[in-house]
Amino acid sequence: MLSTGRPRRIVVVQPYIPSYRTSFFNCLRTRLDAVGCILNVLHGPPPPSHVARRDASCCTGAVQVPVCRLAVPGGRSLVWLQVQRQVASADIVVLEQALRNVDTYLLLLRQQLARMAGAGPRVAFWGHGRTYTKPVNRLESAAKDAITRRAAWFFAYTEGGAAYLASRGYPSHQITVVRNCVDTATLADVRERAGTPGTQEFAEAAALREHHRLLPGRTALFVGGLDTPKRIPFLLESVRRIADALPGFRLLVAGDGSDWPLVNAAASRANSPVVALGHTTGQDVALLGAVSDIMLMPGRVGLCAVDSLALRTPIVTTDWPWHAPEFEYLENGRNAVITPDDPAAYATAARALLTDPPRLRSLHASCRQDAGNYTTDAMAERFCDGLLRIPVP
Repeated sequence: MLSTGRPRRIVVVQPYIPSYRTSFFNCLRTRLDAVGCILNVLHGPPPPSHVARRDASCCTGAVQVPVCRLAVPGGRSLVWLQVQRQVASADIVVLEQALRNVDTYLLLLRQQLARMAGAGPRVAFWGHGRTYTKPVNRLESAAKDAITRRAAWFFAYTEGGAAYLASRGYPSHQITVVRNCVDTATLADVRERAGTPGTQEFAEAAALREHHRLLPGRTALFVGGLDTPKRIPFLLESVRRIADALPGFRLLVAGDGSDWPLVNAAASRANSPVVALGHTTGQDVALLGAVSDIMLMPGRVGLCAVDSLALRTPIVTTDWPWHAPEFEYLENGRNAVITPDDPAAYATAARALLTDPPRLRSLHASCRQDAGNYTTDAMAERFCDGLLRIPVP
Protein backbone atom coordinates (compact mmCIF):
# COMPACT_ATOMS: atom_id res chain seq x y z
CA MET A 1 0.00 0.00 0.00
CA LEU A 2 1.05 3.55 -0.57
CA SER A 3 1.51 5.90 2.35
CA THR A 4 -1.02 8.72 2.47
CA GLY A 5 1.35 11.21 4.11
CA ARG A 6 -1.51 12.34 6.38
CA PRO A 7 -4.75 10.92 7.73
CA ARG A 8 -7.61 10.86 5.28
CA ARG A 9 -11.30 11.08 6.05
CA ILE A 10 -13.18 8.73 3.78
CA VAL A 11 -16.97 8.68 3.49
CA VAL A 12 -18.86 5.84 1.81
CA VAL A 13 -22.46 6.66 0.85
CA GLN A 14 -24.81 3.65 0.65
CA PRO A 15 -28.51 3.49 -0.28
CA TYR A 16 -28.82 1.23 2.80
CA ILE A 17 -26.62 -1.31 4.57
CA PRO A 18 -27.66 -4.90 3.88
CA SER A 19 -26.46 -7.46 6.41
CA TYR A 20 -24.01 -8.98 3.94
CA ARG A 21 -22.04 -5.69 3.83
CA THR A 22 -21.31 -5.27 7.56
CA SER A 23 -18.31 -7.59 7.61
CA PHE A 24 -16.73 -5.80 4.66
CA PHE A 25 -17.13 -2.38 6.25
CA ASN A 26 -15.69 -3.69 9.53
CA CYS A 27 -12.67 -5.15 7.70
CA LEU A 28 -12.20 -1.94 5.72
CA ARG A 29 -12.37 0.16 8.88
CA THR A 30 -9.71 -1.99 10.55
CA ARG A 31 -7.35 -1.58 7.60
CA LEU A 32 -7.92 2.16 7.34
CA ASP A 33 -7.47 2.61 11.10
CA ALA A 34 -4.09 0.89 10.78
CA VAL A 35 -2.88 3.62 8.39
CA GLY A 36 -4.43 6.49 10.32
CA CYS A 37 -7.48 7.03 8.11
CA ILE A 38 -11.05 7.65 9.22
CA LEU A 39 -14.02 5.83 7.68
CA ASN A 40 -17.64 6.96 7.91
CA VAL A 41 -20.57 5.19 6.25
CA LEU A 42 -23.67 7.26 5.48
CA HIS A 43 -26.80 5.38 4.51
CA GLY A 44 -30.55 5.56 4.17
CA PRO A 45 -33.27 3.08 5.17
CA PRO A 46 -33.90 0.09 2.88
CA PRO A 47 -35.83 1.05 -0.26
CA PRO A 48 -39.45 -0.11 -0.49
CA SER A 49 -38.49 -2.85 -2.96
CA HIS A 50 -36.13 -4.41 -0.39
CA VAL A 51 -38.11 -4.10 2.85
CA ALA A 52 -39.61 -7.59 2.51
CA ARG A 53 -36.12 -9.10 2.46
CA ARG A 54 -35.58 -8.08 6.10
CA ASP A 55 -31.84 -7.80 5.56
CA ALA A 56 -31.13 -4.22 6.70
CA SER A 57 -28.25 -3.91 9.15
CA CYS A 58 -25.69 -1.45 10.50
CA CYS A 59 -22.01 -1.26 11.39
CA THR A 60 -19.63 0.73 13.57
CA GLY A 61 -19.40 4.37 12.52
CA ALA A 62 -22.47 4.21 10.27
CA VAL A 63 -24.96 7.10 10.32
CA GLN A 64 -28.43 7.04 8.80
CA VAL A 65 -29.35 10.19 6.88
CA PRO A 66 -32.67 11.52 5.57
CA VAL A 67 -33.72 10.31 2.13
CA CYS A 68 -36.08 11.83 -0.43
CA ARG A 69 -37.56 9.64 -3.17
CA LEU A 70 -39.20 11.09 -6.26
CA ALA A 71 -41.11 8.95 -8.74
CA VAL A 72 -40.34 9.65 -12.40
CA PRO A 73 -41.97 8.35 -15.61
CA GLY A 74 -41.23 4.76 -16.53
CA GLY A 75 -41.74 3.33 -13.06
CA ARG A 76 -38.40 4.61 -11.79
CA SER A 77 -37.43 6.94 -9.02
CA LEU A 78 -34.77 9.46 -8.08
CA VAL A 79 -33.12 9.10 -4.69
CA TRP A 80 -31.50 11.91 -2.73
CA LEU A 81 -29.51 10.97 0.35
CA GLN A 82 -28.96 14.24 2.16
CA VAL A 83 -25.25 13.98 2.89
CA GLN A 84 -23.93 17.38 1.81
CA ARG A 85 -23.12 18.60 5.30
CA GLN A 86 -21.50 15.33 6.42
CA VAL A 87 -19.17 15.08 3.41
CA ALA A 88 -18.00 18.70 3.45
CA SER A 89 -14.79 17.87 5.33
CA ALA A 90 -14.11 14.53 3.62
CA ASP A 91 -11.06 13.86 1.48
CA ILE A 92 -12.74 11.10 -0.51
CA VAL A 93 -16.42 10.28 -1.03
CA VAL A 94 -17.27 6.84 -2.43
CA LEU A 95 -20.68 6.63 -4.12
CA GLU A 96 -22.78 3.90 -5.68
CA GLN A 97 -22.54 4.04 -9.48
CA ALA A 98 -26.17 4.81 -10.32
CA LEU A 99 -27.97 7.43 -12.41
CA ARG A 100 -30.87 7.62 -9.94
CA ASN A 101 -28.81 9.15 -7.12
CA VAL A 102 -29.29 12.93 -6.99
CA ASP A 103 -26.39 13.30 -4.53
CA THR A 104 -24.04 11.99 -7.24
CA TYR A 105 -24.59 15.04 -9.42
CA LEU A 106 -24.28 17.44 -6.50
CA LEU A 107 -21.02 15.89 -5.32
CA LEU A 108 -19.52 15.76 -8.81
CA LEU A 109 -20.31 19.45 -9.18
CA ARG A 110 -18.70 20.14 -5.81
CA GLN A 111 -15.64 18.16 -6.90
CA GLN A 112 -15.33 20.25 -10.06
CA LEU A 113 -15.60 23.51 -8.15
CA ALA A 114 -13.18 22.27 -5.50
CA ARG A 115 -10.56 21.42 -8.12
CA MET A 116 -10.64 24.99 -9.32
CA ALA A 117 -9.97 26.07 -5.74
CA GLY A 118 -7.40 23.33 -5.16
CA ALA A 119 -9.32 21.68 -2.32
CA GLY A 120 -12.41 19.60 -1.51
CA PRO A 121 -13.36 15.91 -1.59
CA ARG A 122 -12.57 13.60 -4.49
CA VAL A 123 -15.47 11.49 -5.74
CA ALA A 124 -15.00 7.77 -6.39
CA PHE A 125 -17.57 5.24 -7.57
CA TRP A 126 -17.96 1.58 -6.78
CA GLY A 127 -20.22 -0.84 -8.54
CA HIS A 128 -20.72 -3.01 -11.58
CA GLY A 129 -18.92 -0.84 -14.14
CA ARG A 130 -21.60 -1.56 -16.72
CA THR A 131 -25.30 -2.32 -16.35
CA TYR A 132 -25.56 -6.10 -15.99
CA THR A 133 -29.01 -6.77 -14.59
CA LYS A 134 -31.41 -4.99 -16.92
CA PRO A 135 -31.59 -3.64 -20.48
CA VAL A 136 -30.63 -0.01 -21.00
CA ASN A 137 -31.01 2.25 -24.00
CA ARG A 138 -28.14 4.09 -25.64
CA LEU A 139 -28.97 7.36 -23.92
CA GLU A 140 -28.85 5.78 -20.46
CA SER A 141 -25.63 3.97 -21.28
CA ALA A 142 -23.99 7.16 -22.59
CA ALA A 143 -25.14 9.14 -19.55
CA LYS A 144 -23.75 6.54 -17.15
CA ASP A 145 -20.42 6.45 -18.99
CA ALA A 146 -20.21 10.27 -18.98
CA ILE A 147 -20.84 10.50 -15.25
CA THR A 148 -18.46 7.66 -14.47
CA ARG A 149 -15.61 9.29 -16.39
CA ARG A 150 -15.82 12.25 -14.00
CA ALA A 151 -14.93 10.13 -10.99
CA ALA A 152 -11.42 10.28 -9.56
CA TRP A 153 -11.36 6.49 -9.05
CA PHE A 154 -13.50 3.44 -9.70
CA PHE A 155 -13.84 0.31 -7.55
CA ALA A 156 -15.16 -2.36 -9.93
CA TYR A 157 -16.82 -5.47 -8.56
CA THR A 158 -15.19 -7.77 -11.11
CA GLU A 159 -12.63 -7.94 -13.89
CA GLY A 160 -15.43 -7.85 -16.47
CA GLY A 161 -16.72 -4.53 -15.18
CA ALA A 162 -13.20 -3.08 -15.16
CA ALA A 163 -12.61 -4.20 -18.76
CA TYR A 164 -15.85 -2.54 -19.84
CA LEU A 165 -14.88 0.76 -18.18
CA ALA A 166 -11.50 0.75 -19.89
CA SER A 167 -13.16 0.08 -23.24
CA ARG A 168 -15.36 3.15 -22.70
CA GLY A 169 -12.45 5.47 -22.06
CA TYR A 170 -12.04 5.34 -18.30
CA PRO A 171 -8.31 5.30 -17.32
CA SER A 172 -7.37 1.74 -16.39
CA HIS A 173 -4.77 2.96 -13.86
CA GLN A 174 -7.63 4.52 -11.87
CA ILE A 175 -9.56 1.25 -11.51
CA THR A 176 -9.35 -1.17 -8.59
CA VAL A 177 -10.97 -4.59 -9.03
CA VAL A 178 -12.23 -5.56 -5.58
CA ARG A 179 -13.74 -9.02 -6.35
CA ASN A 180 -17.06 -8.32 -4.70
CA CYS A 181 -18.05 -10.91 -2.13
CA VAL A 182 -19.60 -11.55 1.27
CA ASP A 183 -18.12 -12.94 4.45
CA THR A 184 -18.29 -16.71 4.07
CA ALA A 185 -15.80 -17.65 6.80
CA THR A 186 -18.53 -18.88 9.15
CA LEU A 187 -20.35 -20.67 6.34
CA ALA A 188 -17.21 -22.50 5.28
CA ASP A 189 -16.23 -23.38 8.85
CA VAL A 190 -19.64 -24.76 9.82
CA ARG A 191 -19.91 -26.57 6.48
CA GLU A 192 -16.53 -28.22 7.14
CA ARG A 193 -17.55 -29.39 10.61
CA ALA A 194 -20.92 -30.61 9.34
CA GLY A 195 -19.04 -33.08 7.18
CA THR A 196 -16.84 -34.30 10.03
CA PRO A 197 -18.21 -37.24 12.08
CA GLY A 198 -18.33 -36.67 15.81
CA THR A 199 -18.97 -32.94 15.69
CA GLN A 200 -22.13 -31.21 16.88
CA GLU A 201 -22.66 -29.82 13.38
CA PHE A 202 -22.47 -33.34 11.91
CA ALA A 203 -25.24 -34.43 14.28
CA GLU A 204 -27.31 -31.34 13.45
CA ALA A 205 -26.99 -32.02 9.74
CA ALA A 206 -28.10 -35.62 10.28
CA ALA A 207 -31.12 -34.42 12.27
CA LEU A 208 -31.97 -31.97 9.48
CA ARG A 209 -31.89 -34.75 6.90
CA GLU A 210 -34.17 -36.91 9.02
CA HIS A 211 -36.60 -34.10 9.81
CA HIS A 212 -37.13 -33.16 6.15
CA ARG A 213 -36.77 -36.73 4.80
CA LEU A 214 -33.79 -35.78 2.63
CA LEU A 215 -32.10 -38.41 0.50
CA PRO A 216 -28.47 -38.38 -0.75
CA GLY A 217 -28.33 -37.18 -4.33
CA ARG A 218 -31.90 -35.91 -4.16
CA THR A 219 -31.65 -32.54 -2.40
CA ALA A 220 -31.37 -29.01 -3.79
CA LEU A 221 -31.16 -25.63 -2.06
CA PHE A 222 -32.38 -22.15 -2.92
CA VAL A 223 -31.13 -19.37 -0.67
CA GLY A 224 -31.77 -15.66 -1.20
CA GLY A 225 -34.48 -13.06 -1.71
CA LEU A 226 -37.78 -14.29 -3.07
CA ASP A 227 -38.51 -11.58 -5.60
CA THR A 228 -38.88 -11.01 -9.33
CA PRO A 229 -35.19 -11.18 -10.35
CA LYS A 230 -34.92 -14.66 -8.81
CA ARG A 231 -37.63 -15.96 -11.17
CA ILE A 232 -39.50 -18.00 -8.58
CA PRO A 233 -42.21 -19.26 -11.01
CA PHE A 234 -39.44 -20.67 -13.26
CA LEU A 235 -37.85 -22.30 -10.20
CA LEU A 236 -41.07 -23.93 -9.03
CA GLU A 237 -41.94 -25.19 -12.52
CA SER A 238 -38.48 -26.73 -12.83
CA VAL A 239 -38.75 -28.35 -9.39
CA ARG A 240 -42.05 -29.96 -10.40
CA ARG A 241 -40.39 -31.45 -13.48
CA ILE A 242 -37.40 -32.73 -11.49
CA ALA A 243 -39.60 -34.29 -8.82
CA ASP A 244 -41.77 -36.03 -11.43
CA ALA A 245 -38.70 -37.78 -12.81
CA LEU A 246 -36.71 -38.22 -9.59
CA PRO A 247 -38.64 -39.74 -6.66
CA GLY A 248 -37.55 -38.39 -3.29
CA PHE A 249 -36.32 -35.07 -4.65
CA ARG A 250 -36.62 -32.08 -2.28
CA LEU A 251 -35.95 -28.36 -2.67
CA LEU A 252 -35.11 -26.43 0.50
CA VAL A 253 -36.11 -22.77 0.09
CA ALA A 254 -34.38 -20.42 2.52
CA GLY A 255 -35.44 -16.82 1.98
CA ASP A 256 -38.16 -14.24 2.12
CA GLY A 257 -39.56 -11.54 -0.14
CA SER A 258 -42.50 -10.51 -2.24
CA ASP A 259 -42.81 -13.97 -3.86
CA TRP A 260 -42.98 -15.82 -0.54
CA PRO A 261 -46.71 -16.59 -1.11
CA LEU A 262 -45.80 -18.55 -4.27
CA VAL A 263 -43.29 -20.67 -2.38
CA ASN A 264 -45.58 -21.15 0.60
CA ALA A 265 -48.45 -22.22 -1.64
CA ALA A 266 -46.23 -24.75 -3.43
CA ALA A 267 -44.93 -26.14 -0.14
CA SER A 268 -48.48 -26.51 1.21
CA ARG A 269 -49.61 -28.92 -1.49
CA ALA A 270 -49.85 -32.62 -0.65
CA ASN A 271 -46.60 -34.52 -1.25
CA SER A 272 -44.87 -31.33 -2.37
CA PRO A 273 -41.11 -31.49 -3.02
CA VAL A 274 -40.81 -27.88 -1.80
CA VAL A 275 -39.77 -27.17 1.79
CA ALA A 276 -40.37 -23.51 2.72
CA LEU A 277 -38.00 -22.44 5.49
CA GLY A 278 -38.36 -18.64 5.45
CA HIS A 279 -35.63 -16.11 6.21
CA THR A 280 -32.49 -18.02 7.17
CA THR A 281 -29.02 -16.80 8.13
CA GLY A 282 -25.60 -17.79 9.41
CA GLN A 283 -25.02 -21.30 10.72
CA ASP A 284 -28.45 -22.46 9.58
CA VAL A 285 -27.56 -21.67 5.96
CA ALA A 286 -24.32 -23.61 6.32
CA LEU A 287 -26.18 -26.67 7.60
CA LEU A 288 -28.60 -26.42 4.68
CA GLY A 289 -25.63 -26.38 2.33
CA ALA A 290 -24.20 -29.45 4.06
CA VAL A 291 -27.35 -31.48 3.43
CA SER A 292 -27.85 -30.25 -0.15
CA ASP A 293 -26.25 -31.60 -3.30
CA ILE A 294 -26.81 -28.61 -5.59
CA MET A 295 -28.11 -25.03 -5.49
CA LEU A 296 -30.93 -24.16 -7.87
CA MET A 297 -30.78 -20.55 -9.05
CA PRO A 298 -32.44 -20.10 -12.47
CA GLY A 299 -32.82 -16.36 -11.97
CA ARG A 300 -30.26 -13.73 -11.09
CA VAL A 301 -26.96 -15.06 -9.86
CA GLY A 302 -25.08 -12.51 -7.81
CA LEU A 303 -23.42 -12.95 -4.44
CA CYS A 304 -25.04 -16.36 -4.10
CA ALA A 305 -22.13 -17.49 -6.31
CA VAL A 306 -19.79 -16.82 -3.39
CA ASP A 307 -22.07 -18.70 -0.97
CA SER A 308 -22.16 -21.61 -3.39
CA LEU A 309 -18.38 -21.91 -3.42
CA ALA A 310 -18.10 -21.70 0.38
CA LEU A 311 -20.84 -24.30 0.87
CA ARG A 312 -19.39 -26.61 -1.80
CA THR A 313 -22.88 -26.67 -3.27
CA PRO A 314 -22.57 -26.03 -7.02
CA ILE A 315 -25.09 -23.72 -8.63
CA VAL A 316 -27.27 -24.88 -11.49
CA THR A 317 -28.36 -21.78 -13.38
CA THR A 318 -29.30 -20.62 -16.87
CA ASP A 319 -27.80 -18.44 -19.58
CA TRP A 320 -30.39 -15.75 -18.76
CA PRO A 321 -28.81 -12.43 -19.81
CA TRP A 322 -29.44 -10.43 -16.60
CA HIS A 323 -27.14 -12.00 -14.05
CA ALA A 324 -25.13 -9.78 -11.69
CA PRO A 325 -21.33 -9.37 -12.07
CA GLU A 326 -20.53 -12.24 -9.67
CA PHE A 327 -21.86 -14.63 -12.29
CA GLU A 328 -18.33 -14.29 -13.69
CA TYR A 329 -17.07 -16.45 -10.81
CA LEU A 330 -18.87 -19.48 -12.23
CA GLU A 331 -17.33 -21.83 -14.79
CA ASN A 332 -19.75 -24.09 -16.60
CA GLY A 333 -18.87 -27.73 -16.05
CA ARG A 334 -16.20 -26.95 -13.48
CA ASN A 335 -17.79 -25.29 -10.42
CA ALA A 336 -21.32 -24.80 -11.78
CA VAL A 337 -23.75 -25.91 -14.49
CA ILE A 338 -25.21 -23.33 -16.87
CA THR A 339 -28.13 -24.47 -19.02
CA PRO A 340 -30.29 -23.00 -21.77
CA ASP A 341 -32.96 -20.64 -20.43
CA ASP A 342 -35.83 -23.11 -20.52
CA PRO A 343 -37.52 -24.93 -17.59
CA ALA A 344 -37.45 -28.31 -19.35
CA ALA A 345 -33.75 -28.05 -20.25
CA TYR A 346 -32.96 -26.72 -16.80
CA ALA A 347 -34.77 -29.55 -15.03
CA THR A 348 -33.13 -32.14 -17.27
CA ALA A 349 -29.65 -30.79 -16.51
CA ALA A 350 -30.28 -30.67 -12.76
CA ARG A 351 -31.64 -34.21 -12.76
CA ALA A 352 -28.68 -35.47 -14.80
CA LEU A 353 -26.23 -33.90 -12.35
CA LEU A 354 -27.96 -35.36 -9.31
CA THR A 355 -27.77 -38.85 -10.82
CA ASP A 356 -24.08 -38.58 -11.74
CA PRO A 357 -22.14 -38.89 -8.44
CA PRO A 358 -18.60 -38.65 -9.94
CA ARG A 359 -19.47 -35.45 -11.79
CA LEU A 360 -21.16 -34.04 -8.69
CA ARG A 361 -18.09 -34.80 -6.57
CA SER A 362 -15.89 -33.03 -9.12
CA LEU A 363 -18.00 -29.87 -8.98
CA HIS A 364 -18.02 -29.98 -5.17
CA ALA A 365 -14.23 -30.17 -5.13
CA SER A 366 -13.88 -27.21 -7.52
CA CYS A 367 -16.23 -25.11 -5.38
CA ARG A 368 -14.11 -25.82 -2.33
CA GLN A 369 -10.92 -24.98 -4.22
CA ASP A 370 -12.27 -21.66 -5.55
CA ALA A 371 -13.83 -20.43 -2.30
CA GLY A 372 -10.53 -18.97 -1.07
CA ASN A 373 -10.38 -16.57 -4.02
CA TYR A 374 -13.28 -14.50 -2.63
CA THR A 375 -12.99 -13.23 0.95
CA THR A 376 -14.08 -9.98 2.58
CA ASP A 377 -10.63 -9.47 4.08
CA ALA A 378 -9.01 -9.60 0.63
CA MET A 379 -11.77 -7.36 -0.78
CA ALA A 380 -11.15 -4.83 2.01
CA GLU A 381 -7.40 -4.94 1.35
CA ARG A 382 -7.88 -4.15 -2.34
CA PHE A 383 -10.39 -1.40 -1.53
CA CYS A 384 -8.06 0.17 1.03
CA ASP A 385 -5.15 0.09 -1.39
CA GLY A 386 -7.25 1.90 -4.01
CA LEU A 387 -8.37 4.54 -1.52
CA LEU A 388 -4.75 5.30 -0.60
CA ARG A 389 -3.85 5.76 -4.26
CA ILE A 390 -6.42 8.48 -4.93
CA PRO A 391 -4.65 11.87 -5.17
CA VAL A 392 -6.10 14.34 -2.67
CA PRO A 393 -5.20 18.00 -2.11
